[in-house]
Amino acid sequence: MRGLVSLSWGRLATALLLVFVHLNLAAALSVPRFFELEARTRADLDANTVRRELGSRLSPGTLIFGPSDGKFPATTARWNTFAPPQIQVVVQPASEADVAKIVQYCNANGIDFLATNGGHGNSASLGTFTGVQISMALLRTITIQPNKKSAWFQGGVYGGLVTKYLWERGFVTTTGSCLYGMVVDNVLQLNVVLGDGRAIRVSPTSNSDLLWGMKGAGHNFGIVTSFELNIFPRGPDTWHYHNYIWTGAQLERVFTSLNRLHNNGSTPVNMALNFGFFFMNTTVSTTDPILSWTFAYRGPANEAEALLAEFNAIPSVYNEQGDVPYSGVSKVQGNAEDDFICQKGNKRITTTAGLQVYNLTAERLIYNGFRARAISHPTLAAGAGILHEGYSTAGVGARNPADTAYPFRSDHHLMLFNGVVPPNDPVLEELAWEWANEVKDMWNAGQPTRTENNYVNYANGYEDLETVYGREPWRLARLRALKQKYDPQNKFRFYNPIVESREGKGKGKGKGKGKGKRRSFQG
Repeated sequence: MRGLVSLSWGRLATALLLVFVHLNLAAALSVPRFFELEARTRADLDANTVRRELGSRLSPGTLIFGPSDGKFPATTARWNTFAPPQIQVVVQPASEADVAKIVQYCNANGIDFLATNGGHGNSASLGTFTGVQISMALLRTITIQPNKKSAWFQGGVYGGLVTKYLWERGFVTTTGSCLYGMVVDNVLQLNVVLGDGRAIRVSPTSNSDLLWGMKGAGHNFGIVTSFELNIFPRGPDTWHYHNYIWTGAQLERVFTSLNRLHNNGSTPVNMALNFGFFFMNTTVSTTDPILSWTFAYRGPANEAEALLAEFNAIPSVYNEQGDVPYSGVSKVQGNAEDDFICQKGNKRITTTAGLQVYNLTAERLIYNGFRARAISHPTLAAGAGILHEGYSTAGVGARNPADTAYPFRSDHHLMLFNGVVPPNDPVLEELAWEWANEVKDMWNAGQPTRTENNYVNYANGYEDLETVYGREPWRLARLRALKQKYDPQNKFRFYNPIVESREGKGKGKGKGKGKGKRRSFQG
C-alpha cells in the first residue's frame, strides 16, 4: 500500500475515486451558512424500501442490498476498521448514469451517501457517516482511445485490473510508480456527479476551475464516474526486482545507501520504486525487528544490479531477485491485492509524514523504539509495520506545484506507521497511539528546517488542515471557493474534508492523536 498518488493504483479507491470521488476533524473552522446540513437519514431506510422506491429508475443489473444479504460483508469491508462508516444500504449502479439518480434520490429523502471503490480510506472522518454506500464495483470498463495515447476508465477500476489490462495491450500508466508523474498529473478530463445530483464534465474547456481541485482534493467535490488518463508504451518486457532482509545492525548502512540512491529527488529514472518495512519476523528474531526492503527497476537485471551494488554489499539475512512483467511486480514485492498487507478487516492505528531524505538518527531511534516494544508489549509489536516509500520522482518534480491541489511535490518519501490492534483492547490501542505519534515526531524531528507534511491518502483525519492540503494561504482559499461553488451543501464531507461539518466537531477519538511535539536533531 504505497502512495504519492503513489501506490497510485493499488490505492485507486482513494487515489482516483477519492482523490477524485481527497481537514482536520479538530480544526477551528467556522461553518458558513451554505454548509448547513439537511434533514438526517430516514428512520425507515432499508434495502427493501430503497429497492421499491429507486430500483425501477436504475439500469438493469443494478444491485440494491442490505446487511442481511450475503454480499454485504465483503462489499462494505474496510482496510482499516478504526472509524468505519455505518452502511445501511448498498447500491451498486450498473451504469454511470445511475450514479446521478442515486444521489438525487438520497437528497430527496435526506439520506447521506458515500461512494466507495476499494475501501481503503483511512480517515477518522469516515466514522461520522451513516447512510447509503454507492459501490462502484460494477463500473470497470476501460477503453483505449484511437490515438493510443489515453484511455477512459470507469470509476470502479483498481490498480491490479488497470495494470494487467493495459500491459497485455502494450501500455502502462501511472500505476504503482511515478515515472510519468503522479496520477493527477496525467488526468485529462473527468465525468463527475456533484452533490446536488448534476452530472458534469470537468476538463480544460468545461468547468475548468474545478479541474485543479480534482487533482488532489477531488473527494471534496464529487463522485468520479469515469476519467480520461494518459497511457504510455509499456517499454521493456520485464522489470527486475530485488528483495532483501537485513537485521537492525545494518540500519545505518541501508539508509546511507538509500540516501545516495535517491540523492534528494534525483533517483535514476528507471529505478521506479522501492519500499521497506520495520516489522517483526520471529524466524529471524523474537526481540529485534527486521528491515525488509524491495526494489523494482524498469529494465534488465544488469542495469538494476549496477545501481544496487551498495545494497548487495550489505550482509543480509535473505535476498532474492528476478525478472517479471510489470503486471507481476506487485506480487513479487508482496503488495498484491491478495497479500497480507492489503487484507481488510483490521483495526489500524496510523500516522504519516513526508520526507525529502532519510535521517539516520531518526531511523535508529525509531528502530530502537520498535525493539523496546517487542520486549515490553510483544502483541503490539507483532501487529506493527513501519513503512518507508521511495520513488523515481523526476516526473513529479518536473510539474509546477501550483498546477494541482496536491501540494507536496518536494516530498520524496512517504512514511506510514501502521499498527494493527485487537478490536476491543483500549489499553493496547492507547499504547499504539503513543507509539504512532512518537514515530511521527521522530520523522519530523529529523528534518527540522521543513514543515510537517501529511500525504492525504495516508492521513488519519486528526492532522491540521494545512499539513494535508498545503500551507500556502491561497491553496485553502481556492479550495474553499470551489467548495462553495460546487458543493455548497457539503455533501462530500466524509473523507479528509476541507470543511468540517457540525456533526464531526468533537467526534472521534482524536485527543490530539496524529499530533505530537515538534523536536529536532541532527543526523
